[in-house]
Amino acid sequence: MSSHYGAHEIMELHEVLTDTIDGINQFQLYRPHVKDQQLRSILDKQIQFMTQEYNNLVQAINQRGMGHAVPYRAPRTARPVYGLHQPGSQAPNVSPDEIDDRDIASGMLGCHKASAVMRMMASLECADRELRSMLQQGAINCSEQAYEVWQYMNQKGFYQVPTLQEVTTHTMINTFTTSPQGSMRYQFQ
Repeated sequence: MSSHYGAHEIMELHEVLTDTIDGINQFQLYRPHVKDQQLRSILDKQIQFMTQEYNNLVQAINQRGMGHAVPYRAPRTARPVYGLHQPGSQAPNVSPDEIDDRDIASGMLGCHKASAVMRMMASLECADRELRSMLQQGAINCSEQAYEVWQYMNQKGFYQVPTLQEVTTHTMINTFTTSPQGSMRYQFQ
């Protein structure tokens, strides 16, 4: 790695790259347990993308100025399903033999959520604009991958979205109003 990076950048990069390796390895451990073809397709696509993103970041830091961030393109499959529809009880599995598609999808979702936070935090410690941009895009990519998994879970009933009573939602939303400063025009000199 180049000595032109700051200490914070190097430490954050170490954490992000290690996290990426751990995520790829975690997803590979899930693969033999996947039963649903749609989930297997998502998993395979995400492993491939995570590996490409890892390689791009390693190349960027080793050959300064040679890397670029690639956005993850997750398809929007369906509208979210809101409300609780007879959710089943949940408990830890007694053995690894019990792992199912819900467990795998939930693990994937948790991995992406944690990685998105880590990458965004790391980007805030970067002085190098290119590296900062790559880490920011990495956070967005994790968010998009998480949403892809969430959509799958929501459609299968694995991740239900509780709602509030309409009057509560309406009351909470309508407590906010626009700021009078929003209509002012500021002049910068």
